[in-house]
Amino acid sequence: MFGRKRSEPEIAIVGADVIAAKSTQARGRVRVVPRAPGRTTASAARFALFFTGAAWLAYLVEQAMRVANSAMSPGAILETAVYVALVTLLTLSASAYLLTRIGYFERISAHRRVPKSTIDNFFDRTMPSLTVLVPSYREEERVIRQTLLSAALQEYSNLRIVLLVDDPPSPSTESQREQLARARSLPLEVESSLREARLPFEQALKAFELAKADEAFADRPTLVQLAAHFDEAALWFEREAGSFPRVDHSDEFLATEFLGRMAEDLRMTAQATREAAEASGNGVSRRRVHQLYTRLVRIFQAELSSFERKQFASLSHEANKAMNLNSYLGLMGGNFSIVDSPGGQVLVPAGQRHADLVVPDSDYVLTLDADSVLLPEYCLRLVYFMEQPQNATVGVVQTPYSAYPNPASRIERIAGATTDIQHIVHQGMTSYGATFWVGANAVIRKRALEELEEREDEAGFTIRRFIRDRTVIEDTESSIDLRSRGWQLHNYPERLSYSATPPDFGALVIQRQRWANGGLVILPKLARLWRTRAKNAASHREILLRANYLASISWASLGLLLLLFYPFDGQLLSRFAVFTALPYFWAMSSDLRHVGYRWVDILGVYGFNLLLLPVNLAGTLQSAVQAIGGQKMAFARTPKVRDRTVAPLAFIALPVVLIVWSARTLTIDIDNSAYTHGAFASVNLAMTSYAVLAFIGVAPLVVDTVVNLKTFVYRPKEIPVQRPHVPHWASVLYVGSSDPEEVERSAPLAVALAADDQVAQREPSFEGSLRGFDLGPPSRKSSAGPAMPKRRPRPAGRSQPVVAEQD
Repeated sequence: MFGRKRSEPEIAIVGADVIAAKSTQARGRVRVVPRAPGRTTASAARFALFFTGAAWLAYLVEQAMRVANSAMSPGAILETAVYVALVTLLTLSASAYLLTRIGYFERISAHRRVPKSTIDNFFDRTMPSLTVLVPSYREEERVIRQTLLSAALQEYSNLRIVLLVDDPPSPSTESQREQLARARSLPLEVESSLREARLPFEQALKAFELAKADEAFADRPTLVQLAAHFDEAALWFEREAGSFPRVDHSDEFLATEFLGRMAEDLRMTAQATREAAEASGNGVSRRRVHQLYTRLVRIFQAELSSFERKQFASLSHEANKAMNLNSYLGLMGGNFSIVDSPGGQVLVPAGQRHADLVVPDSDYVLTLDADSVLLPEYCLRLVYFMEQPQNATVGVVQTPYSAYPNPASRIERIAGATTDIQHIVHQGMTSYGATFWVGANAVIRKRALEELEEREDEAGFTIRRFIRDRTVIEDTESSIDLRSRGWQLHNYPERLSYSATPPDFGALVIQRQRWANGGLVILPKLARLWRTRAKNAASHREILLRANYLASISWASLGLLLLLFYPFDGQLLSRFAVFTALPYFWAMSSDLRHVGYRWVDILGVYGFNLLLLPVNLAGTLQSAVQAIGGQKMAFARTPKVRDRTVAPLAFIALPVVLIVWSARTLTIDIDNSAYTHGAFASVNLAMTSYAVLAFIGVAPLVVDTVVNLKTFVYRPKEIPVQRPHVPHWASVLYVGSSDPEEVERSAPLAVALAADDQVAQREPSFEGSLRGFDLGPPSRKSSAGPAMPKRRPRPAGRSQPVVAEQD
């Protein structure tokens, strides 16, 4: 595998993943381990960074000499200073990208895959518990199914998957009711299918364990029988891949890259096992055979359920992904009873009563977006990494997601290209300790999350926050929180996760505006981390890369806006200013080829970024407003639907304005013989025009404009819903009746307090919360999870009993 010769049976059994990788590479499958760069590529990456710095220094000297050798007015000097500052900031961002490329190449060159048998030996006895949390809000059934399947079929035991359905529990339309019903039923359907497939392999494992053998190595019949079971498992995956509905390229990816990859790997393992059975000499130990049988069971062993926080008045209903995750995280390790109240159902600690909801604790939590897919070995390899002693301070490990290959639309393809480039950036940032948690997927050490816990009172209930929801980029802010407490974050240097890219401009606007919002709000936390960097081992390079990651969208957008619309002196755009940008564009075109695109796609990426200029500016403005006012921004979910999303009027009008302005600027430059600046204007004109036509389209542009104008002119009158006053005895006895409105509003809290009082009377040792009604467990359970009653309780998150009580 790593340049050493091995016997054929050993390669087949211990390193089956290597053979599969060679085969899938020949068939055009996605690469799990990126190609290592050659010596020339690595040297060129370093030279590009040096050239950029030298060009910037030459430009700085050139402008300083120009100011010193000419009598310039104060206004001209200020204009020069602003322009030099813009060039410096843009050069800083380009240098940060070039630096992360060097780190990426170094990591890929040094990376060696851990052999499968090494991982199996490590987890031979037990595996840490892992809970996969999949937040979902009005997702299509097929999108959720993709994610649940990829998570459920991981080669990992002790795995629980919880779909956190965040849809309103009482939908207003029939289609929404059907969508919610399907979301609730999907986990049970997937688990039932896995249980049926798992039974024969459990029986085979049990029979192997009961079979008495004095020999340390497996005989030929044992290996032949093992191969037959692997063939049976491969056939299951082949049937699933063949019958899987393929609506778009994401379905094709799951069928080919997950189900098909698993089927091929299992077939190869079966073939290698037969070859080992026919080989002379002792080849495969019974211990290894036991591990392979265990692998078959683990593949189908996941437990799935669902949970809906909005069914409970005692949990936060804030409309963002962070609080959806926090609501369930705050319940982990506890047993709860469900109590009805006029304001909705309430969760109260069960005490000695029947527990309607049992939420086991776990050692690790995997957060996974409902439009993401994991490759088969994601959980196995990342948890193995976390369990190594040298990684004890790593709080988060992830593989930054890649875009699904072969999209249908041009905008999805170019947007996917920028996502794949960001994969390189994130991997490179790990070389300098500057990893950011990317929320689409991540394995998080539960103990690290607990160190971030904050509690606050909300309507009388104690709300527990682990992941910050102050901004809409909750994962980014939590990254700084973890680093400030000494935790490390790590990007695993393989491509093991993929996620959806918005298929149209309207959906893309929502996603990218959210990404551009919040960085400026988090900067003060980074400043505090820098001041305490000795304590947290934060280097200057880490702080520099993190600052660029948080603020570069803001300063690059504002800088580009000034360069496009302000008539700077033509002498400021010299050849040295152009030279500072050339290595950046050369490097990105090279990286595009490296990740499977064409080098000429750099032009499409440039036009794409011009198209997103108003979107990034809007996100920057929202960050500034939030930094000043301190209020939370509403979380805008990215639509993942086949129907096109209407883009806001400003975001389709401003690119047209940019086209007109660039044409005007080009005309003026030609008249004034300012050919260098005219070339800049002509490139912007051509690329923006192409981006509008290719990524938006003339017809959608007209339709979105009409829809926006119609919405602005015609606004239907909203009729307020009159809710009848519903007094409740607990509100009067436990909260008070001096304020009539408070009586109704506090009904859920009053019921919880009444239940608390009842338990306190029955159990003298029971301690209620003095500041709000605390739903969290009193203390952290052991890593094995809470003690479970002898009779199997209702599984955590099963929505059917809750829905039945609500109905």
